[in-house]
Amino acid sequence: MSDPPSGGPGGPGFDDRRVHDHAARDPHGPPPYGEQPLEGPLHLLSRAAWQAVLGTGVAALVLGILVLIWPGPSLLVAGILFGIYLLFSGVLQLAAAFGTHMKTSLRVLAFASGALSILLGLFCFRGALQSILLLALWIGIGWLIRGITLTIAAVHDASAPARGWLIFLGILTFVAGIFLIVWPLQSVAVLTVLSGCWLVVVGIIEIVTAFRVRAHAEQIPRTA
Repeated sequence: MSDPPSGGPGGPGFDDRRVHDHAARDPHGPPPYGEQPLEGPLHLLSRAAWQAVLGTGVAALVLGILVLIWPGPSLLVAGILFGIYLLFSGVLQLAAAFGTHMKTSLRVLAFASGALSILLGLFCFRGALQSILLLALWIGIGWLIRGITLTIAAVHDASAPARGWLIFLGILTFVAGIFLIVWPLQSVAVLTVLSGCWLVVVGIIEIVTAFRVRAHAEQIPRTA
């Protein structure tokens, strides 16, 4: 039998046979001599998952609180972002009209749509009231069309699941669109408050979910 080495990484008298014996007895236990194992991919993914959910929840909670505290500035920011969106989408549509191989009718339609989008985007930057008004009308028209199409589709499809709920949702969306078109400023103010409350609720739920995910992640072996 060979004598144990007199030196090594552990100092005088270090015996590497103790390491092999420990690994054979408990492969999932902590390593000897205070060494930290490398994290496995499953453990890294689980830790990143709960941290991402926690960050999203905190961001939603903070944004919801800011919207509820300062609804006026929130509306202004939403109007400015909407104007930027219209400008960007208009430029893309103009580029598609001149830079793609489309039929002449489609080119004309893309050019007209892009030019109108740019004009509306510039209109948003004339003042806060104009941008908020245009945003409300845009949402209202979208909800109006969505409500009509959803209701018609549900009425004509007798085999649709939850058909009654789809019809109810279509009518509700249609009515909400009419309110936004008829009373745009008041409706957008109400939507802002509802959006703030929704963000707060979503943020709290995601924060609680993140800590639950963290509890499950701690049960995963570090080397898994």
